[in-house]
Amino acid sequence: MTEPTDSTQIFGKFFTWFAWVAALVILYAVFNNLLERQQNPNQQVQSYRDGNRAIVVLDQNRQGHYLANGEINQRAVTFLLDTGATQVAIPGRLSDQLGLTRGTAVQVRTANGIALAYQTQLDELRLGEIRLQNVSATIVPDYDSSHILLGMSALRTLEFTQRDRQLTLIQ
Repeated sequence: MTEPTDSTQIFGKFFTWFAWVAALVILYAVFNNLLERQQNPNQQVQSYRDGNRAIVVLDQNRQGHYLANGEINQRAVTFLLDTGATQVAIPGRLSDQLGLTRGTAVQVRTANGIALAYQTQLDELRLGEIRLQNVSATIVPDYDSSHILLGMSALRTLEFTQRDRQLTLIQ
């Protein structure tokens, strides 16, 4: 078989390769989005007001966790709700992106043992219609995650119930 020299054949081969690459990129984007929605089914938090009460309904992910997009000091973050965590725990690299100030050094007990952390204060924490001000938190430099643990320093001010793989938070 001889190599095509006609520009139409060369263009045809180029277009075929381009079509395959484009199809693979599109498939990657679709499946990546699907996997991300399975990991965090609460990318668009279900939230509404009932009188003066703010209500947020979160769906459980496939691993049984509640992840949800929200904000700290008007910056987008992803929370992992953790009723076993005493404080809101922020990974060190995320605290730098959020512009948080490291306060007093403290030792905290984590699932991996004792760790060094720094106290900080969050001016505002938002999860759907729920807005909390002046929430105490800790910055944990060795906590390597893209999620912020939403612990009891925030959750204790809310009512919450879990039923049928959904968690309802009421402020």
